Amino acid sequence: MSTPSSASLVPPLLAIDPGRDKCGVAVVTAGRDVLVQEIVSVEMLHQRVAHFIGRYGVRVIVLGDRTGAREVRALLRRSGFQQEIAFVDEHRSSELGRERYLKAHPPRGWAGLLPIGLRVPDRPYDDYVAVILAERYLDGQSSTRLRRNRV
Repeated sequence: MSTPSSASLVPPLLAIDPGRDKCGVAVVTAGRDVLVQEIVSVEMLHQRVAHFIGRYGVRVIVLGDRTGAREVRALLRRSGFQQEIAFVDEHRSSELGRERYLKAHPPRGWAGLLPIGLRVPDRPYDDYVAVILAERYLDGQSSTRLRRNRV
């Protein structure tokens, strides 16, 4: 009989790539398995966060530290969420999320001849950015940028 690893006993975390109108969200385990990846409007964010907390037992919410971070943090607190909120440095995360999205969705036909740098995603890829933020948190790459400003 196998025993569960300590990583499997830790609830997954919820990572959010905050934006003005929409947010990328991802539920990621300590073992880096992506359970959910989606893009939601800021208006629906509190409902999706409540769903993820209820379904997965999320205890930590990871937020990117740039555009919309303060507003999303305030929204989460106003909505009554008491989970720990950790900020992660977003430097180059959009560029890396774009690249990851394009690799996961290879083009068909002649478009496959284009280098990845010339390809254009066919939809927003904020959910891929959220996965990158989760991975940075798991790697211990938290941000002090917003903490200094007392968010």
